Amino acid sequence: MASDNLMLETQQSESVASVAASATPSRSWMNHFGRGTVYFLMAFLAFTTIFPFYFMVNTSLMSLNEAFAYPPYLAPPNPKWGNYVEIFQKLPFARFFANSVIHVLGVIAGRFFIVTMAGYAFARIDFPGRNKIFMGFLAFMMIPNAVTLVSSFIILQSMGWIDTYMALIIPAFNYVWGIFLMRQYFMTLPVSLEDAGRIDGASELGIYFRLFMPLAKPALLVIILFTFSDIWKAFLWPLIVTRSIEMRTVEVGIALLQNQYSSDFPLQMTAATLVALPIIVLFFFTQEYFMEGINLSGTNK
Repeated sequence: MASDNLMLETQQSESVASVAASATPSRSWMNHFGRGTVYFLMAFLAFTTIFPFYFMVNTSLMSLNEAFAYPPYLAPPNPKWGNYVEIFQKLPFARFFANSVIHVLGVIAGRFFIVTMAGYAFARIDFPGRNKIFMGFLAFMMIPNAVTLVSSFIILQSMGWIDTYMALIIPAFNYVWGIFLMRQYFMTLPVSLEDAGRIDGASELGIYFRLFMPLAKPALLVIILFTFSDIWKAFLWPLIVTRSIEMRTVEVGIALLQNQYSSDFPLQMTAATLVALPIIVLFFFTQEYFMEGINLSGTNK
C-alpha cells in the first residue's frame, strides 16, 4: 500500500513538472513580447518627441526654396550656416537675448526672496487666518492669466511702466506655485531645528536665513529652473507690455520675422533653434531637479 502511494505521488510530481516545463516557454515568450512592446512604444514616443527638434534644426540650414521643396529634404542638400549670421543682421537678436536675460535674472531675484519668505511664513509662523489665507492663494492658481491681463496692463500703464523692464519683471513676482512648493518643503523640516535656534537666541529672520535657507537648496534650485524655463519662453506678456523693438524679448523677436505678406521660414527656424538651445542644455544637465520639483510638490507633513 505504501509503495502504491509512493508511485502515485511520483507520477503526480512528474505530471506537474511536465506541465510547468511546457508552460515555461509560453510564459517566457509572453514576457519577451511584452518587453518588446514596451520598448517599441518608448522608441515611438522618443521619435515623436525628437523629430520636431530635428525638423527645426534641419530647416534652419536650408534656403527658402529648399524648405518648401516636395518631397521634403530629410537633410539640407547644401547646409546654409549663414542663416545663423543673417538672423543677427536682419533683426537686433543680440538685444533680444540681452532683454530676455535681464528679464529672467530679475524675476529669479525677486522670486528668491518673496516666494521663500511667503513659504516660510505659511509653514512655520502661526498667525491668525494662516490656513485660510493660504487657501486663498491656492484659489488664485485656478484663475487663468487671461482674466487678469487687461487689469494688469491698465495698472502698469497708469504707473508709466509700459515698455520698461519694470513691466516685464515685477508682475512675474507673483508665483503661487513656488510659494506652495516652499511651504511644502519647509513643513518637512523638523521642529527641533527651529526650537534649537530660538534657544540660542536667534530671531525669526535669523532662523529663516541661517537655518532654513541653507537646507532649502533643493527646492530653491527647482524654483530657479522652472522660473528660467517659464520666463525665457514667455511670449504674450512681453508682447503686450513692450512696444519698441529695443525692449522685445527673444520669443517676440521670432514673431517679428513673419509679416502680412511673407514669411522667411528658414530664418524663423534658425531663431527658434537659438532660443530653444539654452532650455535644451539646461534640461539636459538638470532634468533630475525638474522631476524632483514634481515630487516635492506632493510632499506634506
